[in-house]
Amino acid sequence: MIEWLRGEALEPEITIAGRSLPIEIRRHPRARRLTLRLAPDGSAVRITLPRWCASKEAIAFAHARAAWLEVQLAKVPEAHDPVASGTLPYRGEEIAIDWRADAPRRPVLADGRLTLGGPEDTLARRLQRWLEAEAERHFSDDAAQYCARAGLAVAPVRLTRAKRRWGSCSSEGVLRLNWRLVMAPDHVRRSVVAHEVAHLVHFDHSPAFHALLDRLFEGEVEEANAWLSRHGRKLYASFS
Repeated sequence: MIEWLRGEALEPEITIAGRSLPIEIRRHPRARRLTLRLAPDGSAVRITLPRWCASKEAIAFAHARAAWLEVQLAKVPEAHDPVASGTLPYRGEEIAIDWRADAPRRPVLADGRLTLGGPEDTLARRLQRWLEAEAERHFSDDAAQYCARAGLAVAPVRLTRAKRRWGSCSSEGVLRLNWRLVMAPDHVRRSVVAHEVAHLVHFDHSPAFHALLDRLFEGEVEEANAWLSRHGRKLYASFS
């Protein structure tokens, strides 16, 4: 199993725009060169490097790209605290959080308002659990529809908390989808599900794959991809 590791001994942190960020190094057996990126929430600098590359080279690489990292950090949206703001991103909208001490613990969504009770100090955690349950419900419905269009048996869906990928399809036919997509507009979420369903047939990005995706997805794939490119990072601004 490949894991992120903090750089050791040689300045495992880098200062970007006045912020000290940890440098996380991952060795990948198939990597041929150094690749650098900023964590989606701006919390760390991540470097993937080949096995033969020294950690000190990776750290020097990060420092050499400090200007680029500063530009990327500026693009990271400010953290959004749903409890403090009283709003929750859901399916492309902001719904109001109506917490009441005397309300039932189970959240009820009606007229753009999510009403729930229960302990106030666990509200953030329970709001995330509600979103994850909604994500699983919508993903399962989406997958069933697209599998039917493709003439396939319904594929099982699993939620992921990945920090980079929105979805994946395993060789066993399991769709893994990022729960945060439930906060995006419906057509964006559904485009990712359709993309992974198409991979059940074509495990590549060949012309045949894109032809199937165009047949499965009812919207414009380019439009959905553009939304994720512009706003995807905002989905990480709520909840850590």
